[in-house]
Amino acid sequence: MAIGLNVEEPEETCSDENCPFHGTLSVRGQTLEGTVASTDMEKTVIVEREYDVHVPKYDRYMKRRSRIPAHAPPCVDLEEGDTVRIAETRPLSKTKAHVVVETLGGAE
Repeated sequence: MAIGLNVEEPEETCSDENCPFHGTLSVRGQTLEGTVASTDMEKTVIVEREYDVHVPKYDRYMKRRSRIPAHAPPCVDLEEGDTVRIAETRPLSKTKAHVVVETLGGAE
């Protein structure tokens, strides 16, 4: 089933209702790329994004990072250090409003 994004469907199937490929979860809004920082929770990963912020006083850039909790469907195999693409979705819990849709690269 197509989810409206240009991503490949995983070969493995799952019975998770919150899977955008095999369940009823729809994706909408923005897609983001980041690195998996933590896989300690069940069905949830923490995706970390680094970006630069301009500091006008010193006319330099400073690194910031944001940590986004995202739902990890069982059909997508993830490990810490993987680069992933996440898509915005309806709120799944108090903090989760994103779902992993694609693995871009392995851990370095």
